[in-house]
Amino acid sequence: MTLDTIDIKLLDYLQQDSKQTNKELSNKLNLSVTAVYERIRKLERSGVIDKYVALINKQEVNKDFVAFCHIKLVQHAQEYVTKFEREVANLKEVAECYHISGDYDYLLKVVVSDMEDFREFMVNKLTSINHIGSTHSMFVINEVKHTTAINIS
Repeated sequence: MTLDTIDIKLLDYLQQDSKQTNKELSNKLNLSVTAVYERIRKLERSGVIDKYVALINKQEVNKDFVAFCHIKLVQHAQEYVTKFEREVANLKEVAECYHISGDYDYLLKVVVSDMEDFREFMVNKLTSINHIGSTHSMFVINEVKHTTAINIS
């Protein structure tokens, strides 16, 4: 889908705050409320807007211990990759999982309450998944930048 400058501005506004009303957006974009509504519907139908979510403050819910885990599989056979991906997708502590290039096969972002919770996750959940050859974990000291917004301008 080709986005015009108004679509890009609209998406920027929605990424900043998706709870803005169509009236508020229409004032910012100098469009009618109906035009804003139609543009949003078009962006949703085309898949540009995937979904709307609430972003939770990790500290407020006691889930502010973040670790990144590199995972290396013992083999790259299709069944090992498929099984690992299926099982890791079901781990609620894993916020993000990426199949990556380089020395390791996967990068996981793990969000838990503290080091003890992380140890419990590693020992009882992650390392119980078959076909993991090795892991390497790093812990976040300070979150310098975190955004969910994608720069499309």
